[in-house]
Amino acid sequence: MLAVPALIPVVIFSVYPLLRGIYLGFTDAQAGRNTETSFTGFENYQRLMGDSYFWESFRVGLIWAFSVTILQFFASLGLALLLNQKIRMRWLARTLALVPWAMPPVVIGIMWRLIYHPNAGLANSVLKDVGLISENIDWLSSFSLALPAVILVGVWAGMPQTTVVLLAGLQSVSRELHEAASMDGASTWQRFRNVTWPAIAPVVTAMTTLDFIWNFNSFGLVYVLTEGGPGGATRLPLLFAYEEAFRYGNYGYAAALGNAMVLVIAVFVVFYLIRRMREAK
Repeated sequence: MLAVPALIPVVIFSVYPLLRGIYLGFTDAQAGRNTETSFTGFENYQRLMGDSYFWESFRVGLIWAFSVTILQFFASLGLALLLNQKIRMRWLARTLALVPWAMPPVVIGIMWRLIYHPNAGLANSVLKDVGLISENIDWLSSFSLALPAVILVGVWAGMPQTTVVLLAGLQSVSRELHEAASMDGASTWQRFRNVTWPAIAPVVTAMTTLDFIWNFNSFGLVYVLTEGGPGGATRLPLLFAYEEAFRYGNYGYAAALGNAMVLVIAVFVVFYLIRRMREAK
């Protein structure tokens, strides 16, 4: 009974919208008042299977999610290893590392749009000063550069939480084991491979799986940066669903897109739970 007050908002704002979205995916729901909605079965999903725009957004979403997750992990691991050392002003470095985490995605998107600005942006200014480019580049309007530029922002924005989790895992590793390995003549790399990595492997599995799920569900950051452009080069699946629902009014088809995304994410959730259960045993 004590849990009921906490469960009511979950049911209202999470469970009910999920069930409602699943139902709408099997209808021809359209935007507008007093519009009739009829049950269409798997018609939306048949359309989805033959929609090249969906498959292209799915491809972009996979590239985005895998790239951001992998780069984010290695960058966060390096930063966590650095912050785990006894360095001067370590408390300040740890605090500054959390700054992107405290910023809303909209603010991050606006800030990086200014950095990427073709004429007055900091990116072009710095690269021209060091001689890497000779003329300004319109990063977010280039078909070949827009996605890498957005991926860089995603890595920067997602590093803090991954760094914090990995740092917590590193701090749980016994220093006595490192000292014993060092006395036995193990190099830094050998200590990391044989002592540190086995200890933090469960944390790495959990964090990278969750990071992939979060990245695959990204919307706000990419929407503010490019709105899916240019020409769909950065259109993630959720951006595609958003356009179908709120630009073209195809609520039923957009819900089917959302249901397909739920199935994809469910695969990774099952993988995560299986790994957690094995680790628990």
